[in-house]
Amino acid sequence: METFDVAVVGMGALGSAATYHAARKGASIVAFEQFELGHVRGASHDTSRIIRTSYGAEAYVRLAESAYRDWADFEETSGERLVTVTGGLVFIPKDGPYSAADFVSSLTAVGIPFELLSPDEVKERWPQFSLAEGVETVYTADSGIVHASRSVAAFQMHARMKGAVIRDRTPVERLTPVEGGVIVHTADGDVLARKVILAADAWTNTLLEPLGAQLPLITMQEQVTYFGPAEPESFDRDRFPVWIWEDTECFYGFPTYGEPTIKAARDLSNNVMTPGERTFVPSPELLEELTGFMRKTIPGSGQVLRTVTCQYAITPDRNFVLSPLEEHPDIIVALGAGHAFKFAPAIGRILAELAIDGETTDDISTFVAPSRLEGSVS
Repeated sequence: METFDVAVVGMGALGSAATYHAARKGASIVAFEQFELGHVRGASHDTSRIIRTSYGAEAYVRLAESAYRDWADFEETSGERLVTVTGGLVFIPKDGPYSAADFVSSLTAVGIPFELLSPDEVKERWPQFSLAEGVETVYTADSGIVHASRSVAAFQMHARMKGAVIRDRTPVERLTPVEGGVIVHTADGDVLARKVILAADAWTNTLLEPLGAQLPLITMQEQVTYFGPAEPESFDRDRFPVWIWEDTECFYGFPTYGEPTIKAARDLSNNVMTPGERTFVPSPELLEELTGFMRKTIPGSGQVLRTVTCQYAITPDRNFVLSPLEEHPDIIVALGAGHAFKFAPAIGRILAELAIDGETTDDISTFVAPSRLEGSVS
């Protein structure tokens, strides 16, 4: 049987980053992806993801601060520019479930510069937006865009350059903890790894349940829509920031990026379905909801051009899970709850540190609380 220091299951953003960081530390690595690399069945494809430090919880601001350093380090190592800074706005209606004070508190605690703006101040600087009174806005100059598919491919390429073995189209059938590690069973043969990083997103419980462990996962099909503004130059990333609308129903969007379109979506649409039930067909109701929001909030957004689907696998409180199994500590679970791409290089580094060093330099106590997990996950 082949033996490795670490086996990674799932080669989306988190698994690919973990494979890169583990290989960078000099460990022997094998990584498995059940589909082709770069596939569109999960949550790591398409072009753009928002990167930001603007969270209403200090733990996420601190992790984002680490992620910015890790992105810069990876860009230097890879020679690729993956992060584009645009500035970012978080719109928070005063009568909604979120509080601008939480963003102010968390950003202040970490020392991240920000501005708190009124609707008139937003309109003066970014006339593309139309905001009603009663909306507070948090602006962070460090927000921007990270290229999704290019980043994942770069993590994979540089992992291979450092000796990692990546096997795509190789589903993992089950995991068997044994003395000294974990046997990873596939149709192409078994391998023994000292540690396993399970980054299988919506398929996580398929491998956890036979071990008596289970995450409280909710899986759903999400969708993003590209709009064609009549004046795309008004939405250039030098003139228009990334933005997030934090309310009972949350939305987010991007400036032009690689083409004269702007991209927007509702976050957490609750279009619940399992990976096996997923249709890949956009919901007309969600599209109508989004276009109505865009006409009201960004009147110049233009006509719908295309809609692309992806998949969310979330925990009920949307917190990450970065944790070994309590009864099988050689298996480390990684789940990003639908908002982890911006953190990918930091999470990958943390997973590699947990697998190889047994501990991490980052405080991840927020992401291992047993109250969020079921069965034998800690």
